Amino acid sequence: MARPDKRSDIVGAALQIIAEQGFHGAPMAMIAEKAGVAAGTIYCYFESKDILIKELYREIEGKLLKALQEGYQTERPIRERFLHLGVGLLKYWSTHPLDFKYMEQFHNSPYGAALRRGRFAKESKDDDLPYLTLFEQGVSQQVIKDLPDVVLFALAFGPMITLTRDHILGFIELDDLLIEKTTAACWDGIKR
Repeated sequence: MARPDKRSDIVGAALQIIAEQGFHGAPMAMIAEKAGVAAGTIYCYFESKDILIKELYREIEGKLLKALQEGYQTERPIRERFLHLGVGLLKYWSTHPLDFKYMEQFHNSPYGAALRRGRFAKESKDDDLPYLTLFEQGVSQQVIKDLPDVVLFALAFGPMITLTRDHILGFIELDDLLIEKTTAACWDGIKR
C-alpha cells in the first residue's frame, strides 16, 4: 500500500537527520533511506538539497509563527504583546526540540545569515514578522530602547535561545513560571 504523502516523509526525515547531524552530515541518500523512499524520489519534490533545506526552514517557521499568532492582539500594549511572543516562543521551542535544533543550525549557517540580513535590512516584503513590527512601534512610541533591530533581537531573544538550548540539553527545566519570569526579564532588557 502506497504512503499518502512522501513529501512529508522526506521533510520529517530531513528534519530529524539535520537537527541531529547538521547539514553536511545529512546526505540526500541518508534522508531518502530514513524516509523510506528511493534517493531519486526526493528530487521529484525538491530540486536540490539547498531547496530542501530552505523549504524545511520555511515550514518550521510557518508553524512557529502560526503558534505565536494564536491569541496575539495587535491593539494590546507593546509590553503585553512582547510577553505573548516571548512566552509563546519558549513554549513552542521547548515542546518542539527538533524544530529548535534545525532553526539554530539554519540561523548559524550562510542560509540563515542571508535570510536575517535581508530581514533586518527590510528588503523582504513577504515576511510578516510580529517582533519586527513590535520593535518598530515600541521605538516610535518610546517604550522600547532606540537601538537597531538586530541589537533589540539579541537582547530580547538571545537569552531565550540560550535557555531553550540548555533546556533541551537537560541543564534546566523550562516550566511555565520560569518561562514567564525569563520573558519578563528579557522585556526589562529592551524597555526604556
